[in-house]
Amino acid sequence: MTREHPHHPVRRGVDRREALRAAGATGLAAALALPLATSAAAARPPGSRRGKHHSLSDVGKLVAPPPPPERRPRGPRRATQPPTAPLPAPPVPPGATLTAAAVTSATGTGLSTATKTLIVYDDSGPWGWLGELYAQQTANLVSHFGSWTTLPTRSYTAGLLSSHTALVYLGSTYDEPLPAALLSDVTATTKPVIWVYDNIWQLTAADTGFATRRGWTWKQFDTSAVATVTYQGQSLRRDTVNQSGIMDVVVSDASRASVLATAQRPDGTSFPWATRSGTFTYVGEVPFAYVDHGDRYLAFADLLFDALAPATATRHRAMVRIEDVGPDADPTEIRAVADYLASQSVPFTLAVYPRYVDPLGTLNDGVAEDYTLSAVPAVVNALKYAKTRGGTILMHGYTHQYSTVANPYDGVSANDFEFFRAHVDASNTVVYDGPVPEDSTTWATARLTSSDSVFTATRLGSPTIFEFPHYAGSATDYRAVAARFATRYDRGLYFGGLLTGAVDSTRLNGQYFPYAVKDLYGTKVLPECVGNVEPEPFNNHPARLPADLVATARANLVVRDGFASFFYHPYLGITYLQQVVTGIKALGYTFVAAGSV
Repeated sequence: MTREHPHHPVRRGVDRREALRAAGATGLAAALALPLATSAAAARPPGSRRGKHHSLSDVGKLVAPPPPPERRPRGPRRATQPPTAPLPAPPVPPGATLTAAAVTSATGTGLSTATKTLIVYDDSGPWGWLGELYAQQTANLVSHFGSWTTLPTRSYTAGLLSSHTALVYLGSTYDEPLPAALLSDVTATTKPVIWVYDNIWQLTAADTGFATRRGWTWKQFDTSAVATVTYQGQSLRRDTVNQSGIMDVVVSDASRASVLATAQRPDGTSFPWATRSGTFTYVGEVPFAYVDHGDRYLAFADLLFDALAPATATRHRAMVRIEDVGPDADPTEIRAVADYLASQSVPFTLAVYPRYVDPLGTLNDGVAEDYTLSAVPAVVNALKYAKTRGGTILMHGYTHQYSTVANPYDGVSANDFEFFRAHVDASNTVVYDGPVPEDSTTWATARLTSSDSVFTATRLGSPTIFEFPHYAGSATDYRAVAARFATRYDRGLYFGGLLTGAVDSTRLNGQYFPYAVKDLYGTKVLPECVGNVEPEPFNNHPARLPADLVATARANLVVRDGFASFFYHPYLGITYLQQVVTGIKALGYTFVAAGSV
């Protein structure tokens, strides 16, 4: 019998030790050996559950720039001086190309060749590193429309905008010295420009006719505890921990300027969050700071359509991924989920890891377990059945855990990270520690190869889509996956230096997408932007029930060609799944297969 772990549903129908005997494997003596380590696994925290997911809530929330000085800006002051000598060229970042025009720039391709977006970002001062991370997230989003180029503000030279479809300026450093060429080109252009947050005062000082011609001007930073941004009639979330302020604006000529989104103060009053005049759009804050589900980030993601694909028709699609399916899965649960989704004409994806490992016997009375799908014909047959019912199998790592250590819980497959180290700190928060000690292209590729061999041996077919376990891996691992898979279906983890040279794994940021993108690693990424049902709180995160997912899907409707894409653990049964699917359909979404996106 398999021991039932507290708060963990029993995997009925699969006796793991019987499966091991059938495979001729015992404990850790299985043919596919794990890398070994010496530290012991700690007990899982009370209330923990197999398969809980670590993504947006745990890591990579970008912070906001520091609050502006209390005095409001009055003109193009210079807090720092531009460099007096050329900066040395950084090494070429893998996955990007440095251009001759500006040695500090990086370029990337998109899902199409229809557009070329120039992303200009601040990088001076002690918080300058944030500028690159904001640029990374912008580049990922605009890749939906076409190619992109990023470069620090100081590297802009006259005429660069003319060779691009649009420009996005990310003002994250207060009083960053803006080149006169940038101010002049933005003033003169008729191409779409999206100006974000800081240094708008430098533009209005350089363009003395700005307020008259545009019909609006900046007013001052408003530091109210804004919790909601209203866009297209939808209330989008904003984390009030963000104390950096939002630039208020005043519209003087409504025939020239329009307010696209408003920030709601606690007292019920509101002020512009995004304003447009002609082809110039101003966003009063950095939309990438403290992002969560249903966030005002979605408004920014939609505003990009106006600049890069204004003729895009409204279309709302949905996807569902059945998560953490391994050799220890209950075949009955797999079939039940497949039958329900098929009855609703809902295509689905199954995220499968082909090798189950419990190196310390945490869930098996202290007896280690290690076996692959080949040892469990009933699970393989259930997966084959699911494919006939509209399912597509993706590779969800190899073991969905790392070595014989707690990473961060107990070393058990589906509980732990596989491609990144993590631990739970004294405050019960999951902390991301960095790449695994043996991390390399060779190491990551070997895991992908071993995983694929099991899929092939069981005649499930080689998956063509990959999902990182717990949405985490090193930059090296992401590139190894990109070399083997054209498509991922997850949220990305990105690191400082990806655009400028040496990767810094301590400066990481996670990002979800409301539509498909081609990310910084050169991989097409299918969106997962709604999250999952979690009936119990864990690691300082609240429970999420079907109503929460449906509410997030409702917020996602502001993206004119966006998705409501969620994942679901089959051990939760069918009832929650029915509620989510029914709720999302009621909002007007159409479920589609991952392969059609």
